[in-house]
Amino acid sequence: MSFTQRPSVVFTEGRGSWLQDSQGRRYLDLVQGWAVNTLGHAPETVAQAIAAQAGRLLHVGPGLHNAPAIALAERLTALSGLGRCFLASSGAEANEGAIKLARKFGRKKRGGAHEIITFRNAFHGRTLATMSASGKPGFDTLFAPQVPGFPKATLNDIESVTSLIGPGTVGVMLESIQGEAGVIEAQPEFLRALRRVCSELGLLLIVDEVQTGIGRTGPLFAHQRAGIVPDVMTLGKGLGGGVPIAALLAREEVCCFEPGDQGGTYTGNPLVCAAALAVLDVVTAPGFLSDMSKRAARFREGLDALARREGAPACSGQGLLLALELPQPGRAQRVADALRERAGEGLLVNAVRPERLRLMPALNASEADLSLALQWLDDMLRRVN
Repeated sequence: MSFTQRPSVVFTEGRGSWLQDSQGRRYLDLVQGWAVNTLGHAPETVAQAIAAQAGRLLHVGPGLHNAPAIALAERLTALSGLGRCFLASSGAEANEGAIKLARKFGRKKRGGAHEIITFRNAFHGRTLATMSASGKPGFDTLFAPQVPGFPKATLNDIESVTSLIGPGTVGVMLESIQGEAGVIEAQPEFLRALRRVCSELGLLLIVDEVQTGIGRTGPLFAHQRAGIVPDVMTLGKGLGGGVPIAALLAREEVCCFEPGDQGGTYTGNPLVCAAALAVLDVVTAPGFLSDMSKRAARFREGLDALARREGAPACSGQGLLLALELPQPGRAQRVADALRERAGEGLLVNAVRPERLRLMPALNASEADLSLALQWLDDMLRRVN
């Protein structure tokens, strides 16, 4: 089925920061499956973990325990400080689970409260409930009628949140950085204010770390920059380093699912859990995230220099989730297309908005590859208006 516009090129293999198409042409990839490939294309450590697990056990179903799922849940709860973990197959599925958990909590603990305050321009997935929770323009009519119960506040405006709180409110849900909106950050003081409000009123603070989690922004989870701990957190994308896995984590006191409330055929699949454990082994190794943050800071300095030359604001984002603003209408897509089709080797970037380029390199992208990307981007910005 046709569901999005894609260039005609067909990719056949990749290694690290580089992709190769069916004609043998190479591309430096700063999209990495939309922030999925934490360790780049075909990382050896993940490939070995998958191969070893495939020779032992592929699938047992959600009604039985398996060792990799237990090990992964233990790792994630220890790293997050949240007591329980449900493993899913996609970020949207994890967010759908968070919505269900909050509504069940509201029914059991808050007299039937079910509304979850979310934010304009947010993106939480493509199921009917997560589209309704999202604030992406057009999502409110695309598959109407929408799932009710998601009043919209304005990011970084605490009064816009408190004005929506009423007897039917059970929680607040947001991204630490709104990725699909163009890499718009929730400011640390705003996250801390949300934490205070939710704690004072007994509301759940639900943080969607699907795009920002697993070291993408520097710390393991982006909300850690604000020094807060949410009640519920979701993970996806980078957790599997290229395989489909996600997680819903919550404080012990919040976990109120009963048998039959939640599930999924591939929940805790041992193959993808083995891959996720391999990713975590690398990302949590001593020095990995500090080294990544240093390379990311130098990359950002280069992007900011380009922004100054273009008369644009400094780039937004944290770590290796960054966006460069190109205010001229449609220029971001024109630059992205020209970079992909450049003579010789191509460069892949994402025109996340008509005026914004989003950059999501592998967390282990080399200094040389990031410098080369800056060089090619610099050259193309001079050519394409």
